[in-house]
Amino acid sequence: MSPEAERNRTSVIVVMGVSGSGKSTIAAMLAVRLHWTYEDADWFHPQANVEKMHSGKPLTDDDRWPWLNAIAAWIDATRRVGGHGTIACSALKRSYRDILVGDRRDVRLVYLKGERDLIAHRMALRHGHFMPTSLLESQFAGLQEPRADEHPIVVSIDARPHEIVDMVIAKLGLATTGDDDRGGSKTSPAAAGSSGRATS
Repeated sequence: MSPEAERNRTSVIVVMGVSGSGKSTIAAMLAVRLHWTYEDADWFHPQANVEKMHSGKPLTDDDRWPWLNAIAAWIDATRRVGGHGTIACSALKRSYRDILVGDRRDVRLVYLKGERDLIAHRMALRHGHFMPTSLLESQFAGLQEPRADEHPIVVSIDARPHEIVDMVIAKLGLATTGDDDRGGSKTSPAAAGSSGRATS
């Protein structure tokens, strides 16, 4: 099978972006529309990471490698059995995406691109207070936008969520079973059995 044909046969969609870009919302809506399994990267953190985050300590890359490898293992397990899934993951750095996507041509990256002011406004509406400037700045400071060789689907978060989902599905050439179907997405056994889920 040619690289382009493999890329057109999408198995997993990784929805990435900074905090407040709407990753979980879009990934979940895609899963519902496509009847695919939905996952959130936060569910894959080992307990040590969860405890560290709850104590207010930032994670290091050494903390993140086992987490990223666990997500990659779920991606490969999904592909191996011919399944399909979506996952919301910040995936801010290229090195992180190399673990999650790498040369897996049937794993597609969706980048939710937004301006600082819009994201700060949305975070304020979500949490009832303004996102600390330091946290917002750290997200953008750590962001390495995906390059052309990663074949990303880049979508502006200016659009409404259902419009973003429509655009992603159209750009990937995926078929849906009906826009009005609200049967819900599936959650994999691995996620359902995980403990210490952190919030994004």
